[in-house]
Amino acid sequence: MSVWDDLVGQDRVQEQLGAAAQDADALVTAISAGERVPPGSRMTHAWLFTGPPGSGRSTAARAFAAALQCTSPDRALGGAPGCGFCDGCHTSLVGTHADVDVVRTDLLSIGVKETRELVRRAQLSPAVGRWQVIILEDADRLTEGAGNVLLKAVEEPAPRTVWLLCAPSLEDVLPTIRSRCRHLTLRTPPVDAVADVLIRRDGIDPERAASAAHATQGHIGRARRLATDEKARARRAAVLKLPLRVDDIGGCLKAAQELVDTAADDAKQVSEEVDVKETEDMKAALGAVAGGRMPRGTAGVMKELEDKQKRRKTRTQRDSLDLALTDLTGFYRDVLALQLGSQIALSNVDVRDALDRIARSSTPERTLRRIEAVIACRRALDRNVAPLLAVEAMTMALRAG
Repeated sequence: MSVWDDLVGQDRVQEQLGAAAQDADALVTAISAGERVPPGSRMTHAWLFTGPPGSGRSTAARAFAAALQCTSPDRALGGAPGCGFCDGCHTSLVGTHADVDVVRTDLLSIGVKETRELVRRAQLSPAVGRWQVIILEDADRLTEGAGNVLLKAVEEPAPRTVWLLCAPSLEDVLPTIRSRCRHLTLRTPPVDAVADVLIRRDGIDPERAASAAHATQGHIGRARRLATDEKARARRAAVLKLPLRVDDIGGCLKAAQELVDTAADDAKQVSEEVDVKETEDMKAALGAVAGGRMPRGTAGVMKELEDKQKRRKTRTQRDSLDLALTDLTGFYRDVLALQLGSQIALSNVDVRDALDRIARSSTPERTLRRIEAVIACRRALDRNVAPLLAVEAMTMALRAG
């Protein structure tokens, strides 16, 4: 098993990263000896991974980091880096390597304070590995100020530091940063490849794996969740019933309220699991006395933690809503395929009766307007429009067609 096994359907990207990892050894040797960098090296200090959700951006970044830290003795004999078995590969993939920092956020954005700490760490020399690798999984969530802070580090990196940035598209990253990165674009993995990895790696029943892969249109993470989580399957089934419930205004408003409430319940469940322990740990660290009383001067720290938890809850609710809207888009995409007589495979064959009913009672033009209404709702949520207001506007537009 190599580090690239989880990188599904990305042969071209894998080939480029493998070649760069091979050149990285010669580059480290040159830097250590104070020599000039070998000409034509395919290794560079900053990379930008882009691609649609579920394409495996962070998976590619982690695999590349593991290949850079690979300590397999076969490398000295010309073997390909990224064996997947050595200590360097294993610790990089599981997140315990001393020189591989994986940065992700469960908040709405990454601010200046967090980015300055990243930049500080980037100036350190590797402790045990060949490279100091920093993987920024949510580069698209950098605020403008944070992006300007990061720019300096990307422009003038430490000799053995590598930045691996992940974002949905080039437009989600500041032009000044993306112009200094080598760009790799990942594609949506083929459905059959996603089903195969669910069967091979997660031991999922072939029929369920194929169904989940088709339903999520090649999104690896969502396919795994759908195949293994009964609650996720129930939520998806409820969302796919929504197009049949918007025949009148009352149905529209009720469906919108239920969709928002479900997302809020998901956010509450996640926050309750994390917030209580996080708060107790913070209180203990600050020296809370018996009875829960806090020492003087700690109110500001606790308020900052509460604000962070609130922002995390907001993002969790948005992510849950966005997932539902993605499923809804897939439903109308199938409706449009039926109306146009397309031969493409349907994603939601488990609700074929509902698809046929909507397709017969509507026209392709109305279906396109409904898809546009779902997309408009997602954009409204990105602009911080109140969730219930945005979803109600969408359901009313679905009714009008």
